[in-house]
Amino acid sequence: MIIIKKPQIIFLAFLVFALMFITLPKYEANELNKNINIETEGDNLKTIYLAGGCFWGTEHFLKNIEGVINTEVGYTNGGSEGVCYNEVCSGSGHAEAVKVDYDPNKITLDFILDLYYLTIDPFSVNQQGNDVGVQYRTGIYYIDKEDKIIIEKSIEKLETELNKPTAIEILPLLDFTVAEEHHQDYLTKNPGGYCHIDPRLFELAKNAKPKKEYLKPSIEELKTKLSPLEFEVTQNSGTESPFKNEYWDNFKKGIYVDIVTGEPLFTSNDKFESGCGWPSFSKPIDDSLISEFEDNSYGRKRTEVRSTLGDSHLGHVFNDGPVELGGLRYCINSAALRFIAYEDMETEGHGDYMDIVE
Repeated sequence: MIIIKKPQIIFLAFLVFALMFITLPKYEANELNKNINIETEGDNLKTIYLAGGCFWGTEHFLKNIEGVINTEVGYTNGGSEGVCYNEVCSGSGHAEAVKVDYDPNKITLDFILDLYYLTIDPFSVNQQGNDVGVQYRTGIYYIDKEDKIIIEKSIEKLETELNKPTAIEILPLLDFTVAEEHHQDYLTKNPGGYCHIDPRLFELAKNAKPKKEYLKPSIEELKTKLSPLEFEVTQNSGTESPFKNEYWDNFKKGIYVDIVTGEPLFTSNDKFESGCGWPSFSKPIDDSLISEFEDNSYGRKRTEVRSTLGDSHLGHVFNDGPVELGGLRYCINSAALRFIAYEDMETEGHGDYMDIVE
């Protein structure tokens, strides 16, 4: 679940300013990474370069995002390296940009871009806030060719939401000169310094949490990931033994996730003792997470329940549950679930469910 819901990004007020168009240098895609020494702390980090107007505010915003490891401001994609601030302000063609090193295990590029859009007027050309000039253009500059697809899809989504083309430049990174030391972490050093970004967005960046994505692995992956019993239950609609499974008598506080995808399905709030020997729940976290199918196997008419995303066989639902809880009993195999205790939910990436677990 995503914690932050992106507001509508409408910046019509900025359109009253005159648009400034100049010819920018053109590059071929095969020039990617030419003459650029990319340095990151650790092999697991990825890097993207973002231009969003004055780099003081853009850098301060981006560094507050959880999962962003390092930020560094500089001048990019002007056709030359080794430029200084005065040359950039005099029209060298470079953009003020922020080098962003992030941990892809904690945050996605798509989420970083969603937050970045909140800080810019996406329609303005060579102007953000009161800053006017080619160095204040907006741009996304990549060093990984695979990121281009992510960026283009992200921009397409943004333009669909805004129903209008944006002026955000998308190019491979061709040159980057680290800015002078006094520009680095400027707003940290000068808390009252100039910034074109609404200060409230800094707090938003601190609290933003990416949506956790759940995917179903291939059958080959599942054979190595799951135990034989877990595979038999979830993939072949098997049934484990009653009273001899992991969670039938577990009433600790927490959530139960699909063993296949990791998607949360049930909470301890809705678990009750039914006497059947399997975990019993009065309802799922959300009805859309569960799909129901008629099951006439073994000469019995029952309603099978499967996880909608993972298509995992979970068990069956019956109408003999406690009336005060709604009358349903979701009888679920422990082997189809993984329990995450309340105190571990934050570190496991499910902190957004903590409020609904009593």
